[in-house]
Amino acid sequence: MIELRAFEPADALRVASWIDSLEALITWSGNTGFTWPFDAGQLSAFHASDPSRRCHVAVGSDGAPVGHFLLRTEPSGRSVRLGMVLISPAVRGRGYGEAMLEAALGEAFASPAIQRVNLGVYSHNAGAIRLYERLGFRTESVTPKVTSIAGEWWASITMSLPRDAWRPHAP
Repeated sequence: MIELRAFEPADALRVASWIDSLEALITWSGNTGFTWPFDAGQLSAFHASDPSRRCHVAVGSDGAPVGHFLLRTEPSGRSVRLGMVLISPAVRGRGYGEAMLEAALGEAFASPAIQRVNLGVYSHNAGAIRLYERLGFRTESVTPKVTSIAGEWWASITMSLPRDAWRPHAP
């Protein structure tokens, strides 16, 4: 269904086009410092600014990007942070997100040193939370007031998947 490849600067325009509001931008990127209106230049600069981020796109059978995520090995060298997970609105609800995340976890756990994958998700993002739980992630903590949008505080959930709880998808 999908293949992963490294993010390329030419992908920035397409990925940025999937973000249609300030709320969508923050839901996707958290408090990374992006500004609205969001554009491809911000995304390209973000990816270029830190080579420790392993930025990926998922491509469909036609070779066009359908998803985006990044992996960053944490300082301990024993865990990876999964972030900036986004699926094109054109393919949502068709299994691309699950396929991309299964591939992302395979990439993260490819190193035997990695014992855990962590992520953060806003509590209102129920669909993403259900998907993460289906993949084996469990809630570690909830921070009630992380981001304020239009006067409303958003809570953030930290989830993790230990290596011994990971069930690789059979091809």
